[in-house]
Amino acid sequence: MGFSTDFFWGGATAANQYEGGVFEGGAGLSTADVMTNGAHKVPRQVTYTLPDGSWGKIPLCFHSPERHLPEGAVAALVDDKDIYYPSHIASDFYHHYKEDIRLCAEEGFKCLRISIKWSRIFPNGDDTEPNEEGLAFYEDVFKTCRSYDIEPLVTLEHYENPLSLANRFNGWDSRYLVDCFVRYATTCFERFNGLVRYYLTFNEINCIEYAPFVTAGLIHADEQNIANATFHQFLASAKTVIAAHNFWPDLSVVLAFGPVYGFSCDPADQLAALKAQDRALFYSDVQMRGYYPNYKLAEYERKGIKIPALPGDWDILAEGICDFLSFSLYGSQVLTTNAEELEVGSGNGGAEGMVANPYLKTNAWGWATDPDCQRITLNTLFNRYQCPLWCVESGIGWKDELVGDTVHDDYRIDYMRANIQSMKDAVEQDGIPLMGYLYWGCVDMVSNGEGEMAKRYGQIYVDADNYGQGTMKRLVKDSYRWYQKVIASNGEDLD
Repeated sequence: MGFSTDFFWGGATAANQYEGGVFEGGAGLSTADVMTNGAHKVPRQVTYTLPDGSWGKIPLCFHSPERHLPEGAVAALVDDKDIYYPSHIASDFYHHYKEDIRLCAEEGFKCLRISIKWSRIFPNGDDTEPNEEGLAFYEDVFKTCRSYDIEPLVTLEHYENPLSLANRFNGWDSRYLVDCFVRYATTCFERFNGLVRYYLTFNEINCIEYAPFVTAGLIHADEQNIANATFHQFLASAKTVIAAHNFWPDLSVVLAFGPVYGFSCDPADQLAALKAQDRALFYSDVQMRGYYPNYKLAEYERKGIKIPALPGDWDILAEGICDFLSFSLYGSQVLTTNAEELEVGSGNGGAEGMVANPYLKTNAWGWATDPDCQRITLNTLFNRYQCPLWCVESGIGWKDELVGDTVHDDYRIDYMRANIQSMKDAVEQDGIPLMGYLYWGCVDMVSNGEGEMAKRYGQIYVDADNYGQGTMKRLVKDSYRWYQKVIASNGEDLD
């Protein structure tokens, strides 16, 4: 069978890592704008100010044990020469979008995933009127995509929320944000009607447990706060799906997923792997089935966690299920319950409780290339939900070396080849309905976990360092030319 003739080949980006132009066009600050840079094994931090005028910073980002800003603190920018905020410049898509979209078109893209910065449309998140400059900017971005027959896939909330809502309401802990988000989304549906067909509500919604500030703007995040924020995002997504169908676009949410393997055939390892997988699939269970699964309800009951549902909310969740399921996938993880085998930080991405897979090769950041993870994931998700699937994010970060005017990134080609072949096997041999494949970070941009440019994902090189210094010149890498050939052959030529 092969990939369908309307298969969405392309790439994916996120405004907080790519767009820049933070203080231009009437935009307000987002939660991402107060996150500092970091590095491999050096966590990014959130800066804050206190009522007495003093300031500090705290690692509220991924896999951090910190969950709260100090009492009375607000997340804020601070004026210190040693503090750098990567989102402020990023890859400067704000000024280079026409060039970048042209390069993507020349590569053969059928689709480009772009996120909208909510605070560029509503600077405080709940303003009376939207910011016309922000709407005009994105409208021209989408018109430029359309001029090259590129389908925009638009993420409405990708790891950044209006900073004002985080500080005033503890982010998504408050139900107030539900209607704010639906109003923002509906504003986009109305303005971009005819330009955008596919939207994603929340990026990697299940990462709220690992990064509650990043995903939900929580400046205070105990388990009950996280449960509240999770429910409110579910409700906002469902209401947004219902509203969207008045304009006829299709919507989904992004699930961060990867197979979890038990390290051994010890039943304890296998049970632990199953429960780890359920921890992620709880989010898609709600989004694709419209109700909380029993295993999550039982967990909440054991912990004394209450779901902040009001009359009618469950009917909204049931009605507002997604039209398809999109997911991000970078690789797999291995889990063990054997204390002698357990080495915290040796697993994929340094996740606690995971160990390295001895059968796979890893990059400098500990991420493994799994040649079968796409096929396993596609079968897992389709067998569970029987719906169209779309891989909207998949990539590998590397410390690229510029040689002349290009980068010889065979390692990236090898990674992409393995992923595409795995997807092809799932489509051809297992009959999985796959809508598309979007390579993550098609243009170099700031890495989310580290907040640095050194960990590059792109097929298009951007001349910028970890502090936004450089010409911002764009150069194509070897992987660009390889992917160009793959797209032209609709995935048949992977040599």
